[in-house]
Amino acid sequence: MTTFERDAKTLELPWPFTGREDELELVRRSVAGGRQGMVVTGPAGRGKTRLVTEAVRGTDCARVAGTPETRGLPFAAFAHLLPETVSLHRAVQLLSSVRLLLVDDAHLLDDVSAALVHQLAVHGRTRLLVVATDGARVPGAITRLWTGELLPRLVLEPLPREGTAQLLAAGAGGPEALTVNRLYRLCRGDLRLLRELVDAVRERGPLHRAPDSAPWAWRGPVPVTATVRERAAHLLDRAGPGQRKTLDRLAFGEPFPMDADTLDLDALEALESDGLVHVDEQGATRLADPLHGPVLRAAAGRLRARRLARTPDSCTAALETETAALTRAIAETDVRAVPAPVGEWLVDECFGIPARHAAVRARFARLRGELREAAAWAAEGLRNAPDDPACHLELGLAAAQSGDTEHPVSPPGPGTDGSDQLSAPGAASFGGRPTTDSGSGSARPSAARTSSRGAADSPHGTESSAATWRAAARGDLDAALGTVGEEPYDAVRLGAPDRAVGRLTGVFAAHAEALAHGDGPALDRAAQALEERGYLLFAAEAYAQAVGAHPDPSAARTSRTRAVALARRCQGARTPALSGLVLGELTARQRQIVTLAAAGLSNRQIAEKLTLSVRTVGNHLYSAYARLGASDRDALPCLVELPEAQPA
Repeated sequence: MTTFERDAKTLELPWPFTGREDELELVRRSVAGGRQGMVVTGPAGRGKTRLVTEAVRGTDCARVAGTPETRGLPFAAFAHLLPETVSLHRAVQLLSSVRLLLVDDAHLLDDVSAALVHQLAVHGRTRLLVVATDGARVPGAITRLWTGELLPRLVLEPLPREGTAQLLAAGAGGPEALTVNRLYRLCRGDLRLLRELVDAVRERGPLHRAPDSAPWAWRGPVPVTATVRERAAHLLDRAGPGQRKTLDRLAFGEPFPMDADTLDLDALEALESDGLVHVDEQGATRLADPLHGPVLRAAAGRLRARRLARTPDSCTAALETETAALTRAIAETDVRAVPAPVGEWLVDECFGIPARHAAVRARFARLRGELREAAAWAAEGLRNAPDDPACHLELGLAAAQSGDTEHPVSPPGPGTDGSDQLSAPGAASFGGRPTTDSGSGSARPSAARTSSRGAADSPHGTESSAATWRAAARGDLDAALGTVGEEPYDAVRLGAPDRAVGRLTGVFAAHAEALAHGDGPALDRAAQALEERGYLLFAAEAYAQAVGAHPDPSAARTSRTRAVALARRCQGARTPALSGLVLGELTARQRQIVTLAAAGLSNRQIAEKLTLSVRTVGNHLYSAYARLGASDRDALPCLVELPEAQPA
């Protein structure tokens, strides 16, 4: 029989293993020492086989796998390990000498083989890694491995959005954030489908790639690949009265739900009972699987599609409603996820969106700490309005807070003074005054456009924030703090809360006060409040600042763990507070010098910038090397950046 081990040795795997580091460590520990192993379960396509293969890589491991064709043959999966004729008792004796046995697709084992695996678990001499698929008929002897508490069970959850982005970056050349989101929504944890969709999209297109940008973007229809057809076969074969018509109406009605009362109720009941549609308490009806709409639209004939297809004009009012909902959330200093499917649908279908909506989406994403997503939304707005100042500003701010010192924050050319740009500082409303309604050219006040940190109608507040973060990205904190004006929360994030005294309200004022008093527990509480409101990057920074404020080393370690966990969700954020997670053992001056050295400045250039002697700079660097465990300047860039989970 063909085993995965042979395939792994002789074939080049399409994508590297990544995104499951915690689960990998858990599985590895289960087969180490005196432990007896583990059962790994989950739906098809979730990466179970790849996970256990990585876990046993380099070990002396015997492998067996069930197949549909041999399910009726006793000991078929063990044919390469057992004599041609053997009893169950003798099979247990022969395999008791095997130190580690990997049983893949255990739900497809014949009953005798399943009983053998169960007896090996009872016997306890052989460590077992057993993989089974949820939703399939599993032999009772296999289910009793975990229900009888013979082996612990790991139910493999869907790969989260961050893990999906990490996997795509490693195996697909790094798509931009909106493409990552689309693939994540469509695949819902099915890694086989994810890889197949990416391959089909990159082979057939259309792909969009800016001349100066590495990430690629996917817009347009979903390719109907073999796996997509397999996933949707039960959908396309619906032959009940009115069912296919109902499915088509729902598919072409997207991104909006339809009123259940306007549909064929008999067909709708049948579809709901089969789990193909979802009807909420208000009677709004949607297709249950995000993949089904694109498949149904792709399968429709040209004339039917032309008759049923939705146009961008029909989405105008709904898009305005989404824009208003997002700006209202920003004004209310609560940026927890807001459903906004219309804008996503317009982008996915290659219709494009107005720059005003793109700028609001970018700002909302940036405040949530989703910096790559913010940059992608801003870039989407610039497709239709290349000189839009609000989108340029958001793109620049997202880049600067990601550590990019090169990206401009203002559109080139004359006439871009920013007088009509969206107020886009780094936090939400702090009791500031109304600002100009972006994109309209009018100056009517709007609660949804309240300035975030007290910045006035003038564009200088936002340009000041842009200058602040450009300087911070270069490692020049003195210059960054020197530009803090009408954006006081920037000063708090940069570690100078005294610049914000009396200028903030709510949780942002609590953050500033806790930092000013060096109160670690209060910083933790402020971070928790920020996280609850959706400000993940601000929360990560507050936890990072708490690390140095805690006198108790255990509390400091807890704050650091929370800071790193949140920062990993912030899509490449590189701010001074997060750099402090690594550089926290250094003095403020040492951190400043190390950051500049990591950016490539020589000792003399650093000395001139900070008005120090070259010898003083050298002494600070030498002390920093000793504290950080660095051998020389070449190691500093890795230390300054936030620690990332490493691929296996």
